[in-house]
Amino acid sequence: MPSTQNKDYYGTLGIKKTASTEDIRKAFRKLARKYHPDVNPGDKKAEEKFKEISEANDVLSDEKKRKIYDQVGFYSDQIDPATAEAYARQQANPRQGPPVDFGGFDFSGFSTGGGQPSSSGSGSASWGSFRDIFSGIFTGNEQGAQRRARGPEPGTDLEYQAPVEFWTAIRGGNARIEIHRQEVCPTCHGQASSGAPMQCPECGGTGQVTQMGGRMKFNIPCPRCGGSGRITDACPTCHGEGLVQRTESIEFRIKAGTRDGQRIRLQGKGNSGLNGGAPGDLYVVVRAGTHPVFTRIGDDIHLTVPVTIAEAALGAKVDVPTIEGRAQLRIPPGTQSGQKLRMRERGVESAAVQGQRGDQIVTVSVVVPQLNDERSREIIREFAKLNNQDPRVTLFDKL
Repeated sequence: MPSTQNKDYYGTLGIKKTASTEDIRKAFRKLARKYHPDVNPGDKKAEEKFKEISEANDVLSDEKKRKIYDQVGFYSDQIDPATAEAYARQQANPRQGPPVDFGGFDFSGFSTGGGQPSSSGSGSASWGSFRDIFSGIFTGNEQGAQRRARGPEPGTDLEYQAPVEFWTAIRGGNARIEIHRQEVCPTCHGQASSGAPMQCPECGGTGQVTQMGGRMKFNIPCPRCGGSGRITDACPTCHGEGLVQRTESIEFRIKAGTRDGQRIRLQGKGNSGLNGGAPGDLYVVVRAGTHPVFTRIGDDIHLTVPVTIAEAALGAKVDVPTIEGRAQLRIPPGTQSGQKLRMRERGVESAAVQGQRGDQIVTVSVVVPQLNDERSREIIREFAKLNNQDPRVTLFDKL
């Protein structure tokens, strides 16, 4: 790629920087007709002029290339849009990064497409492509910048699953969980260093180092001290992190009616912050236990109750267990096995809506007795004669 020093593409085409795409196209066509080699055979100056307007048109007629050119002041295939954005922001606010002047720099030593350095430009081979140099100016010192920025850093949140007994989730109570969290280092108090600061040997205390790329020289913040010019030894307790791991037993309150999978937030019980930053939160995911008789689905309680043939056929009132003790359930005459009966407001108190509670759903299971004597078998045979309906007739009708 030829040198980009002081190349004014807009001036080359004789247009303003606010020119539209159509204005650029018209200006190029007008100048191309004037300086085309076919129109000016043997005229070296016209040939050079035609190359200049072609190069200007190639950049300005492409929206992406034109944007990079407007931001940086020149165009190279080795500059990606994000890097150009970073450079434009730095130029708008010089405090955000080191000042860089590209005037007089020859980019002919860098390839225009594949990123491999060409044979010219002896200093470029050790640096890689121009993209590596250019990007490094704005991104290579993020770590040092972070070290300089010692403002308050909030702690991160934690999430743990806590097994809770069946009855505790229904009635409420206290539960305990053991967690591993980060606490501020007791040795350095979160400063991540120990001992008195000393002069950085990398930059000699100036906070800046000089880097070379091709013919370009620029100063950047020292990568070792982050631009402060001073360094300290890492804290031996936290190894420079400012935080240490600690195991802690946390007790928390379970509200009556808490459901399986519900998240409970314990404010300030997460990882500690640094430099006065607020601690994170602890989120406890409740894992409610099971019960041998009751099954909880939402705020409803489900269970299966066995009944005799006589109770199912004639109807009856039977005692059934609930989460609050015994209660009577009416079995309607002719109840079938598997039929579900609802006991309203016999379920779990809602943790979300005050004064609301679920139901108890009872699944009836008709128990067929064992006939151990002849009299019982005779009664059943007599019953079959009096009630000779075939319950499977409708089954075959559906085939």
